[in-house]
Amino acid sequence: MPSPEKRVQRAWTFYDWANSSYNLVITSTMFPAYYEEVTKAADGSNKVKFLGMEFVNTALYNYALAFAFLIVALMSPILSSIADYKGNKKTFLRVFSTIGSIACASMYLFDGDHLGIGIATVIIACIGFWSSLVFYNSYLPEIAPDEDRDRLSARGFSMGYIGSVILQLGCFVLLFKKEWFGFIGIETAGDALRTSFLAVGIWWFGFAQIPLKILPNGTPATVRPDHGLLANGFIELKKVWAQLKMMPVLKRFLTAFFFYNMGVQTVMLAATLYGKSELAIPVDNLIIAILLIQLVAIPGALFLSWCSGKIGNLNTLLAAVLLWVGICVAGYNIKPGDVMAFYGLAAVVGFVMGGIQSVSRSTYARLMPVTRDTTSFFSFYDVTEKIAIVIGMFSFGFITELAGGSQRNSVLALMGFFIIGAVCLLVTKQAERKHGA
Repeated sequence: MPSPEKRVQRAWTFYDWANSSYNLVITSTMFPAYYEEVTKAADGSNKVKFLGMEFVNTALYNYALAFAFLIVALMSPILSSIADYKGNKKTFLRVFSTIGSIACASMYLFDGDHLGIGIATVIIACIGFWSSLVFYNSYLPEIAPDEDRDRLSARGFSMGYIGSVILQLGCFVLLFKKEWFGFIGIETAGDALRTSFLAVGIWWFGFAQIPLKILPNGTPATVRPDHGLLANGFIELKKVWAQLKMMPVLKRFLTAFFFYNMGVQTVMLAATLYGKSELAIPVDNLIIAILLIQLVAIPGALFLSWCSGKIGNLNTLLAAVLLWVGICVAGYNIKPGDVMAFYGLAAVVGFVMGGIQSVSRSTYARLMPVTRDTTSFFSFYDVTEKIAIVIGMFSFGFITELAGGSQRNSVLALMGFFIIGAVCLLVTKQAERKHGA
């Protein structure tokens, strides 16, 4: 029988297991490919009309995600303030995981005649997923001592990759052997894909009940906030920023994180549409490549966690960011239809993808001051992450439209974000040597 502490830690990792199916099936593989296909005009045009305006279909998708992340960035300080005061972070975790899973299931209703349903469910599912992570991440410093946070963070990501791959394999069977499930004829491929979205919603909702049952509720604040709960969240962020100004290492690390995460998250969110519409990678090969990313990400996350123990977190992150620069160069130069080159690039992306997120999260947790307001500090981290994604996704879509629908120049813009992030990490290392962690 595991100790109560180990039981809580194990339950915490199961939320990664539950929700990572959204990251894989909805944002990385099947939904983007389905979206790109059903939003094409009969003449092959990639232009769509939405809210009375005309967009490149892939750019509209990027704008929708950027809008969702902006909503998350604006909401999370308010929600974190309420959670800190009332001690009900688990309630918010439950609410947003439920909203996100229902939105995923509702994607079953999206087809070429209902673009509005597709965009709405993309936005709502994104808000549910990322808002729930604010409260999920804030548990990390509460349930694990400092020396265990890298390991537990990496285990959470690994659980997520394993769980999402299992569901993805089930979706593969549904797509490639659709006749087993009564989908007869080539025209039913879309029905099989839409059923996969329904499966993601059920998986996420079902397995989320494990952490929601076992994780602690949180402790209500003993002192009522000086301001209203709606304003208090932003005031708390201001207080966190005031503390950060006195912590030069953490402040510089967050600056570096802002820029390199802008690139990481945009690559993860835009890779499938880039592969399908820009590189003309067939859907079957595209899905295999994304699955390869997930499989390689498991040892990658564990390897970077091991590296952080050997050479330090900042050195590990710097090496990973420089590798991302090389990934952008390679992605820009891949020729259309070069499936094997795309597979090779996918393997490298997968190896570094989960590790950089895991080590970033645990680095922030280690550099944080000792405080009971962990949700406020992770809300600041979350807002930093989300604003970076808003800028990254909007830039990717805007540059794509300026280039007449080509996404290659957008990849070069991402490389610039990684280079700035690498420089900021070097500055962080200098601050660490001067001031100490």
